[in-house]
Amino acid sequence: MNSGEYRYVWQTPDWPQWRYDLAQLAGPLAEVSRAQGLLFGRMADIGFELRARAHLDALTEDVLKSSEIEGEKLNTEAVRSSIARRLGVDVGAAAPKDRHVEGVVEMVLDATTNYTATLTRERLYGWHAALFPTGYSGLIKITVGRWRTDAEGPMQVVSGRIDRPRVHYEAPPAKRLAAEMRAFLRWVNEPSRDPALIKAGLAHLWFVSIHPFDDGNGRVGRAIGDMLLARADGSAQRFYSLSGEIERDRNGYYDHLERAQRGTLDATEWLGWFLSTLDHAVEQAHKTLDAVLAKARFWQRLDGEPVNERQRKLLNRLIDGFQGNLTNKKWAAVAKCSADTALRDITDLLERGILRKLDAGGRSTSYELAEVQGLDLKRAERSGAEIEAEEDAQDLDPGR
Repeated sequence: MNSGEYRYVWQTPDWPQWRYDLAQLAGPLAEVSRAQGLLFGRMADIGFELRARAHLDALTEDVLKSSEIEGEKLNTEAVRSSIARRLGVDVGAAAPKDRHVEGVVEMVLDATTNYTATLTRERLYGWHAALFPTGYSGLIKITVGRWRTDAEGPMQVVSGRIDRPRVHYEAPPAKRLAAEMRAFLRWVNEPSRDPALIKAGLAHLWFVSIHPFDDGNGRVGRAIGDMLLARADGSAQRFYSLSGEIERDRNGYYDHLERAQRGTLDATEWLGWFLSTLDHAVEQAHKTLDAVLAKARFWQRLDGEPVNERQRKLLNRLIDGFQGNLTNKKWAAVAKCSADTALRDITDLLERGILRKLDAGGRSTSYELAEVQGLDLKRAERSGAEIEAEEDAQDLDPGR
């Protein structure tokens, strides 16, 4: 059988000896490393509390988006509250616990907080059991906390109609999983000559190509990638979300995976996409940091101003980017209060110049943040590099 007759990468004689053209990846690798260095440099210059907030925001996005990639939407407040509780970050009133959310959060935090710990079969079993606490994926009972058995036939990644499915990939048979995972785990845990970011990208591709579980392979694979990225950063604190960026290019993600799994063991194209996506994730983190700093400046300007919990919650929502116009009705819904209480909250902030009324009146009356003592919240929309360039120019201007 020649190489053109192998349908999937695991069927090739040299599996799993992945290879790549490092010279072709050197440019993207250097660019990502530069962006990461800039981000961590900025983080080192801010206080502990703001770093903790940025960490919380990145992890929240990572948990939410990793699930959304698989078509599952988690409750944002439940995720944020669960992570904050474990990190010891005060975010006000805690959202009710959700057993499923708690499991996903436990996996991601174990992967990133305990990034130096050895990745073992038992640890992966624990992650998988945390993802499926009921033993079901939807309405289907699955094997939880163990490798799949293929009792219902080969493990296939399919799409399309039930009567006319399209098979994107078929994983190695269950009888090979013990040996396949031993080889994978040995490579993950042992030192290698692969650059750290390359190793994170290869680990993701290799794990989902083995596809050892009945379900949840994508989420576990991304957690492994996050663990290796934490090792590369040498930090348990996450300030960027690779899953968030993957979700924004979900079609590209699946297309590149399918090509890598159906082709040869040359992973250069996949790794190029991975590094480009990682670079975008780091750039997005700069924007998130800008928003965190903008929020901090806002509350510094309001230092000493009496603000109740409802007002604080809605003001933070406005800073973060409220969807649509803020009306009295929406205030009451978000703050979980009566319309009269919402109107009193709003009127108080209007009188103190913290909110301002937009032009439309009557039932369409809506409100936005007023400029608070010269604070420009729109700075949060620009990249960290743009802001630093502006501040450098100001430092060089003798007229300032």
